[in-house]
Amino acid sequence: MTHPHWIGGTMALCLALAGAAHAAPYPVPDTGQTACYGATKKIRCPAEGQAFAGQDAQVRGRQMSYTDNRDGTVTDTVTGLIWMKSPDLNGDGKIRANDKLSYKKGVSFAHNASLAGHDDWRLPTIKELYSLMNFSGIDPSGVKTTNSNRLSPFLDKSVFDFAYGDVKSGERIIDAQMASSDLFVGRTNPNARAGTLFGVNFADGRIKGYGLKLHGRDKTFYVMLVRGRTGHGKNAISDNGNGTVTDASTGLMWTKGDSGKPLSWQEALAWAEQANAQNYLGHSDWRLPNVKELQILVDYKRSPSTSGSAAISPIFNATPIQNEAGQKDYGAYWSSTTHANISRKPGIAAAYVNFGRAMGYMGGHWVDVHGGAQRSDPKVGSAADYLKGHVPQGDAIRVRDFAHLVRDAG
Repeated sequence: MTHPHWIGGTMALCLALAGAAHAAPYPVPDTGQTACYGATKKIRCPAEGQAFAGQDAQVRGRQMSYTDNRDGTVTDTVTGLIWMKSPDLNGDGKIRANDKLSYKKGVSFAHNASLAGHDDWRLPTIKELYSLMNFSGIDPSGVKTTNSNRLSPFLDKSVFDFAYGDVKSGERIIDAQMASSDLFVGRTNPNARAGTLFGVNFADGRIKGYGLKLHGRDKTFYVMLVRGRTGHGKNAISDNGNGTVTDASTGLMWTKGDSGKPLSWQEALAWAEQANAQNYLGHSDWRLPNVKELQILVDYKRSPSTSGSAAISPIFNATPIQNEAGQKDYGAYWSSTTHANISRKPGIAAAYVNFGRAMGYMGGHWVDVHGGAQRSDPKVGSAADYLKGHVPQGDAIRVRDFAHLVRDAG
């Protein structure tokens, strides 16, 4: 069986996706990941039937594409959104901590901005901001360095201006959090009583929820404003009545139910292959979604603590779990995207999206530290090795997560 969207394998075919997703009103840009990974390191892209087949790099989506407008703005030709090219807000040619703004000041800055002669700038939604994420980046977390010259961010530096954290001002190298306009509807850890803002970190390749106050002061963020048509990430989901769900906004069809049990990353990829061999729900071109396809499904107006549900349309069936704090919760979901890192095992983690709480061990307790985050889990190992989470914020490590399958509708 040969799937038309596959790239790689023994013949290294480069064939485009079917046209349905491309014709959607709000297509999802590809992740930019081109390397294949096994359990811990890069591998030759596997053929169908081989271990780790069907991963992100083997599926050619709508490739990211940008136009530099030469006026301090960049147009994303996939989403149609127009972006500020640089978070250098004071115009001194350097991106530093003094360019960062609190959430409230970011809202005010957007309201008063007139870059390139336009006055309709806004803080981007978390889905708009995440559309820029480029998974050719390498996570530098844990590396003790103040030199970022050899690091690779999760943003296209050939188009956008970027800087890591301002280490000369006491920041960590990964302190490059970018503000969105989306506040978490629930409450995260007790230190975030002032509220929690979703942000994208183009330094370490994650979405997390950040408390608006940090050590009694307003937390500050890099800011890149956006303008243009609204609606990116606003799902138009319908139940097809046959076990599948279609999002007309993105042109993607999903399995209504999830895997029903947690899987390893390799098992999740294999589930997609098995589904295709069985013509599951009448289709033989299912795949494990890449992380940007998966994130576009998150409903940021829902959460287990406020709506009593997973942060996804209630049309979907989400398998409940008991989380590390003993609460009824909903799991994290695997993507096909490896979350590469700087280590001797650069491919050991894959990106996931939380549709339930993003648990972390802090202050001797398990709490929701990030709301509906995009983080990563090891592809191999045991959750028993992480009984107090993974530093620096005690992120819960489960190793085995849930999965939905996706295909191009049409």
